[in-house]
Amino acid sequence: MNEQAKIFDSQIVLPDDRLTAKQKTLLGFDGRYARVHDQLRLLLNIGELGAWNRKHHGGKLALCDLMTEQYPLIIFHGDVGTGKTATAECIANRLVTESKTEDSLLFKLSNQVRGSGKVGEMGTLVAEAFQRVTTAAGKGRRAILIIDEGDSLATARSEDHSHHEDKVAVNTLIQCVDDVRRFGGRVVVFLCTNRLSVLDPALRRRAAIIEEFRRPSAAERHQLFAMDLAALSLSDTQLAHLVTATGAQNNLPDWTYSDIRTRLYPGALALAVPDDRPLHFDHLCSVAAIMRPSPVMEDR
Repeated sequence: MNEQAKIFDSQIVLPDDRLTAKQKTLLGFDGRYARVHDQLRLLLNIGELGAWNRKHHGGKLALCDLMTEQYPLIIFHGDVGTGKTATAECIANRLVTESKTEDSLLFKLSNQVRGSGKVGEMGTLVAEAFQRVTTAAGKGRRAILIIDEGDSLATARSEDHSHHEDKVAVNTLIQCVDDVRRFGGRVVVFLCTNRLSVLDPALRRRAAIIEEFRRPSAAERHQLFAMDLAALSLSDTQLAHLVTATGAQNNLPDWTYSDIRTRLYPGALALAVPDDRPLHFDHLCSVAAIMRPSPVMEDR
């Protein structure tokens, strides 16, 4: 395995047509995007704030100096399978599309950045990842880094089980986030985590935006089934049955988006496709009856 594969799962040139298409499948995306859009746009264009201040306030608005101290860090947190990483990818893509920024790159950090346990390896890999991202940004480009499962990399240094290597990596991550401020918003970091509470407090304090993700409600699951299964022309009664079947019951939680899309649907297709039969409502019901939702990731 080469060093590149150890550090990044993917590098995508933005805007990307596949992410534009994926955005349309994310329920509630427009509302979430609207909530974070203005602040994100300001964060991404922090380098232009000085010119705006001089134009409209004669350079005397002290708030602008405070804004330049903001860290380009966005934290998405919530239960497993709730769309944090996919939303981060699509938000980055839409921001670049709207701003018409050229040569933008989206990096997704690999979990293998934790290394093999050698002394100093994890901190070194984290630093190298940021070096590659900032190099890609250069003098006029934009680079966006997504750190998935951030709790595995950025656990509080005060935790009893936190090893020296973990503490060094967290220190390095914090230093790197501090350093990318000098790019004036051209380098932005999205950190996605299932457990906000275990993140190092210094990282949480640095986040310009913290957004929570939850499992889909009954109304959202209904919308999901209606959209994904439109070709089946299911009745309202059938859709309601699927909503109930994927809801909290028998001391089990509501299903996540990924439970439905990466487990229920493939399971139903496996009953239809091998026998060359069309997909039916009964196939979905049969799988839903024996499946169990992903356990809730406790955030103490």
